[in-house]
Parts: sequence; C-alpha cells; structure tokens
Amino acid sequence: MSLVEAEAAIHAAARDGARIIALANQKGGVGKTTTAVNLATAFARQGRRVLVVDLDPQANATTGLGVADAPAATAYELLLGEAALAATIVPSVVAGLLVVPASPDLAAAEVELSARPHREFLLSRALRGNLGDFDDVLIDCPPSLNLLTINALVSAHQVLVPLQCEFYALAGLAQLLGTVERVQRSLNPRLTLQGVVLTMYDRRNNLCELVAADVRGHFGDKVYATVIPRNIRVSEAPSHGLPVLLYDQRCAGAQAYAKLAAEMLRPRKRS
Repeated sequence: MSLVEAEAAIHAAARDGARIIALANQKGGVGKTTTAVNLATAFARQGRRVLVVDLDPQANATTGLGVADAPAATAYELLLGEAALAATIVPSVVAGLLVVPASPDLAAAEVELSARPHREFLLSRALRGNLGDFDDVLIDCPPSLNLLTINALVSAHQVLVPLQCEFYALAGLAQLLGTVERVQRSLNPRLTLQGVVLTMYDRRNNLCELVAADVRGHFGDKVYATVIPRNIRVSEAPSHGLPVLLYDQRCAGAQAYAKLAAEMLRPRKRS
C-alpha cells in the first residue's frame, strides 16, 4: 500500500462528514476516558450525532456510558475483521450517543494483530465509508503507545491530549507527540494535534499553576482555555454508569466539560 493509497483509505471517512478524534495519552490516570465520555456526552447534548469507539481493554468508557451487556461483536471483532461496524454499535444512556464497546480480548490484540499485513490500518478500514450517520467519532485509546493506539491515530483526523497537571505528565507528553509526528510522516499525513486539555486541576495547588503555565508557554493556543477541575462528582459518576453531565450537571466538573465542548465546537483563532 502506497502512502497515497493509505491517505485515501484513511480519509474516505471524511466524506461521511464525521470528525474523528483520538483521545490519547500513554500515561494512565490522567482523565483520558473521563474526558472521552463527558466530551461525547456534551456533544450529543448539543444535538450532534456521536459515536464513541472504546479501544481500551479496561472498557471504562463502555461502562461509563451505561453499557452493561456488550454485544457478541465488540471493538475486538471489528479490528479482526470478524464483524462490520454496524454489528458492534450499541446505544448508551445518552440520547444521540452510540458506543462500540471494548472487551478484555483487546489485551491480546497486540500479539494477534502484529503479523497481519497493514496492521496499522485495520481500524481505518473498518470505519471507512460507514460513518455517515455521525458528526463526531471519539476513539478512547488505551494508556499505552501500542498497536491499538497506532490504529486510532491512523484512523483519526485529530488527536486530543488530556494532560494531568503534574510534572511527570509533561515527560510523557513529549513521548506521545513524538509518536504522533511519526504517524504523520509515515501513516497519516493529515493527522493534526487538536489540542491539549488540562485535567485534575486544583487552583489551591501551586504545582498545578506552574504546570499549566509551563504547558501554555510551550504549546500556546493549542492548550484549551477550559480546564477540568478535580471534582468528587466526576469521580463518582462512573460507578453509577453515567457521565457526570447526567449524574450531576450542576457540579463544577460537568460545567467544565460543557464549556470544553463549546470551545471545541467554535472555530479557533490561531496566532
């Protein structure tokens, strides 16, 4: 497969009108899945048609959107080519938001898919031409830079990076951006950095302020103005199988995700 052919295959989905966003960060516990679930919910509440593809074997996005019983075909079968996209899609607790559930079998995908030809393009092929019913497709990546994450980046138009406000997170960000650049060069020339969203922000903590200033100084307007605060209601919501926007829409965390969605839907000025 030539690069030209690969580019055409990857972005055939663009003709469907869907915007594909991969949420990625190889560091766990940074609010990646929480952001995927609540951002998708906020988009849907704006009347947009949204699909969440859960590529994390932990399936937290799946359960966080109220999907208790996964279908026989999940993201695992989708990647293996054993099921079409339509056979894997299930409704969530949010009107207008559908889910391709994850399963623990995804943990074996790295080994099972490694010998397949063009293994980086398996997800893009599965999505190609099948997204006409959606405005936004959010792919929740696992907390690692493995083949699942590469498939997400190859499929996506944009990558959104949730970043916890701590210095260890900054070190991981450099590694992730290096991977994004390699994917841009060799597999998906149109992939762009949608932006960085600061999560678990505590205004009482000077370290959070320092990290936020450092990230904004380095990435400028690529960092969203909206920050996601530490909030107990955000932490409680998944245990009820609900996004925080349904669990407690008045709490600070829910309001922050609503503002983030509004910011992402506005055209962004670039300096």
